[in-house]
Amino acid sequence: MKRNWMSAWCGLALMLALAGKSWSAALPDFTTIVQKNSGAVVKIMSTQKSPEMEGLPPDIDPRALEQMPEIFRHLFQYRGQPQRERQSMGSGFLVSADGYILTNHHVVDGADAVTVRLADRREFEARIVGTDKRSDLALLKVDATGLPVVSFGEPDELEVGEWVVAIGSPFGLDYSVTAGIVSARGRSLPSDGDTGNYVPFIQTDVAINPGNSGGPLFNLDGEVVGINSQIYTRSGGSIGLSFAIPISVAIDVMEQLKASGHVVRGWLGVGIQDVDRALAESFGLDKPAGALISQLEPGGPAEKAGVRIGDIVVEFDGRGIVESSDLPHVVGLVKPGTRSQMKVIREGKPVKLNITVGKLGGDDEERWPRPARPAGASGWSSMTSTSSRRRSCA
Repeated sequence: MKRNWMSAWCGLALMLALAGKSWSAALPDFTTIVQKNSGAVVKIMSTQKSPEMEGLPPDIDPRALEQMPEIFRHLFQYRGQPQRERQSMGSGFLVSADGYILTNHHVVDGADAVTVRLADRREFEARIVGTDKRSDLALLKVDATGLPVVSFGEPDELEVGEWVVAIGSPFGLDYSVTAGIVSARGRSLPSDGDTGNYVPFIQTDVAINPGNSGGPLFNLDGEVVGINSQIYTRSGGSIGLSFAIPISVAIDVMEQLKASGHVVRGWLGVGIQDVDRALAESFGLDKPAGALISQLEPGGPAEKAGVRIGDIVVEFDGRGIVESSDLPHVVGLVKPGTRSQMKVIREGKPVKLNITVGKLGGDDEERWPRPARPAGASGWSSMTSTSSRRRSCA
């Protein structure tokens, strides 16, 4: 009887061991990705100087000081708080062996000095080649050669549910690795008003925290498919919603920053909103789709092309417009002056229009080099939810 029990226990242990081995074999191994790419991931430390304040001691009456002889007046004046330095941290990655680095705009915004630390502990002072607030991207340059670099993947080939890996410096903890899956693609997020939304974000459940901003997001082939940019949080920490800028968007911005120090984008001069079920029914559509034109800029490219308020854009340059947020993503990538074709639904019928894409204003403000601006601590962003019927511009 005892032998039977021992046989049963041995059999159960063997089954559990085999099941555990089978389960672990089904999970991906990230060690090769980390070993291959961690050397190209950098820690970024930016410093902003707070302005020096002048004033009077709180117990001195300014009127009494005015009546005091000039020779004694300086004795009662003082320079308030000494100039302080504010530091913030983020991540980035090397895209060329001669020292070009991609990171987020908000990591270096307003910085007076930027220091980059490599995995081998070497540190370099970095020069800001240019930044682009609308895409939250920045290009840095350090004076070095023979540096390790990452390889780029194709974010359009990502599938929802696919494994991805992030490497960065959350909370200043260098070269931390987290993994998760792609939760959604083409996410449109609330903007801060004047920047618009020109990034179709990759949403993941990878743990991203303050300091991860600007770090790379890898696919299982060890290729960078995105740049970690934002988290959705109410507490300041990761709660399972993080957003990355597709590397295809970043490459376009990087090339423009490298060439001229600023970024130009296509512009139609329209106000748009989502098409919900009620609007779809009223316009005779089978299902909610497209971007409803709600406003026209007088004299803008769209008005010149014959676009009307109430038109629903369903296609631009051969690319389908499923949600209104798709239109700024597509138009923003078009070079100003390009003649494009747009398909709209007008009074229930498809209409094709030829339109010459204009230039989105305000981009020259991001030209580099420029004087530094005071800014708060960087390294991460928080967001709030948006309403179900969004309005934006393209």
